[in-house]
Amino acid sequence: MSRPPSPLIENYLREAGFSHAATIGWGCKLDPKLISALIKRLRLETHTFHLPCRECTITLEDVQLQLRLSMDRSALTGSVQSIDWGAVCYDLLGAILDNIYGGQIEMSWLRDTFSEPGNDSDEVERIRYARAYILVMTGGYLIPDLS
Repeated sequence: MSRPPSPLIENYLREAGFSHAATIGWGCKLDPKLISALIKRLRLETHTFHLPCRECTITLEDVQLQLRLSMDRSALTGSVQSIDWGAVCYDLLGAILDNIYGGQIEMSWLRDTFSEPGNDSDEVERIRYARAYILVMTGGYLIPDLS
């Protein structure tokens, strides 16, 4: 999942509203000087950038607009309330993680468990891989939790 998504799951990503987000960063050249300049102007205590013209911050709406993510429906799982997260994990991914804490799944487990589907894979395998791809994309670089 360290590469662009497989063409075999593009339709599933599009249907879930994640096709644009899956292409972010591929072929993009980062400007280290620009990043350094922004970091110098970031105030962690207020999560704002202090620029010569005024202060600014990045809101969730900004992220939603830039990534073109759908905000009017549940993109991946729908509403899930469960005391058995292993069962939910199995229903959605077809595999169960040994240790799920409050619905959290380890990114390394997803990467190790789900290999890119081959041309001989069936629709169920492709859907499960697409779900795992979205989870890794979301938890890995869109909204990383470094705690």
